[in-house]
Amino acid sequence: MEQSLWFETALVGEDWRESVRLRHRDGAITAVEIGVASGAGDERAVIGLPGLSNVHSHAFQRGMAGLAETAGPTDDDFWTWREVMYRFLDRLSPEDVETIAALAYAEMLETGFTRVGEFHYLHHAPDGRTYADPAEMAVRIAAAAARTGIALTLLPVFYAHAGFGGEPPAPGQRRFLSSPETFADLVNGAQRAGAGLANFCLGVAPHSLRAVTPAELSAVVDIGGGGPVHIHAAEQVKEVRDCEAWCGQRPVAWLLDHADLDERWCLIHATHIDEAEISGMIKAGAAAGLCPITEANLGDGVFPARRFLSAGGRFGLGTDSNVLIDAAGELRALEYSQRLSARTRNVLALAGRGSVGGSLYRAALNGGARALGVHAIGFQVGAAMDAVSLEANHVGLTGRRDDALLDGWIFAARDGAVDGVWRAGRKVVSDGRHAEKDAIAADYRHVLRRLLTQ
Repeated sequence: MEQSLWFETALVGEDWRESVRLRHRDGAITAVEIGVASGAGDERAVIGLPGLSNVHSHAFQRGMAGLAETAGPTDDDFWTWREVMYRFLDRLSPEDVETIAALAYAEMLETGFTRVGEFHYLHHAPDGRTYADPAEMAVRIAAAAARTGIALTLLPVFYAHAGFGGEPPAPGQRRFLSSPETFADLVNGAQRAGAGLANFCLGVAPHSLRAVTPAELSAVVDIGGGGPVHIHAAEQVKEVRDCEAWCGQRPVAWLLDHADLDERWCLIHATHIDEAEISGMIKAGAAAGLCPITEANLGDGVFPARRFLSAGGRFGLGTDSNVLIDAAGELRALEYSQRLSARTRNVLALAGRGSVGGSLYRAALNGGARALGVHAIGFQVGAAMDAVSLEANHVGLTGRRDDALLDGWIFAARDGAVDGVWRAGRKVVSDGRHAEKDAIAADYRHVLRRLLTQ
């Protein structure tokens, strides 16, 4: 049965249009009508946006948010944070992972993300043994996506080593490990796990150059069969130095020379890249997967976004560690990191468009969707009926129109600006709250109280 959603104003393609009706059937847009009055059968909202894609999530890490904010005896960095993460994940059962992921995905929807790229590396039991179903954890991730309604691009992770050159894995990594042969089984199981989800997409994720050998990297990409390929790259200065010690090249330079990068690839973080690597990524069509809140939380550094974007680079936004899930907050953190670094304002307003919010939203919308294997993007016929409505009466949006609405939401609105969210035509968020949030949050509290008192 065809249904329709009508907006007073909506972002259609590159432009804001008035009186927009989106007709949809079976979760997909069947018609986009401009300048039409609302009809008796229309669902109505005021301000409409296409939903964003979250290109990088480790859902289980939502459960440890705030647990690594106590200073240790030495300077803290990513590597000390990772030890806290290893201790936390050793407690998690498949049921726990599903519960935590459901909360993370509900929060993503509430802030305007309608698709998530789950960089899924927690595969095995706490002792490292394979579950009876090797894809048990992927099944749990798919179940969390089904419960919340978020679209899922599942990225099973290949992880085999603790450091560059095939260094043996550490004990804390035992739940991640695969061989190329067992990884193929994981990927097949992940495909089965997601088969019943609307708009499901499957890719692969060699974890990082420190966790795979060159031969393994090639095998993993082949196993992916043409879907998205995501990899952590150049997040930390130490990682860059260790890579140079191993092969004489920086991580992104090595990938450009040896991995046949193309538009399927998304280099997560890519924080520490030089001019040649920027040019190489753009020429190859590879996206940068930027996670500004997590990168700030971990003290990673600042991605050279102005140089990358002004030269035609493509990026998507991710929530990574899920320490705080907020789509507008990620966009704001991206721009503010650039302002702090450059000591100037309005850094990422792209050429020909004065609005920072408008520039960032369009770039993240298009780059993020493509990085997650989606090619029909935004409000167009054939695209998934994924929409976000903003609260027109929010004080941060008062008196605004067109791109000023995006500037108000991203930089001035605090909570409550996202009013409704539709995923595949079904309204999953109303009045800013996910339809199942009470039950999901209750389950989450039960799990966390048990985990944190073990």
